Amino acid sequence: MGRSAHTSPPKTFEDALSELETIVASMEAGQLPLEQSLVAYKRGTDLLQFCQKSLQDAQQQVRVLTEANTLQDFNGGNDLG
Repeated sequence: MGRSAHTSPPKTFEDALSELETIVASMEAGQLPLEQSLVAYKRGTDLLQFCQKSLQDAQQQVRVLTEANTLQDFNGGNDLG
């Protein structure tokens, strides 16, 4: 993690995932001193929570849309008349 540790929340899921991948790669490569590793670990847990929340929100939106439109399971077109 060559840049200073971020403290602000990411703007998007993709930004969070990209930053998390960078942190993991740096930690796995052993490029960080202990104190920076701890800061990176903390940031990584924050990013992970952000990603999990984003995915949960997306799943909830899909559920709402599915229920609102009463979408049915795809049956391969067997109901075509």
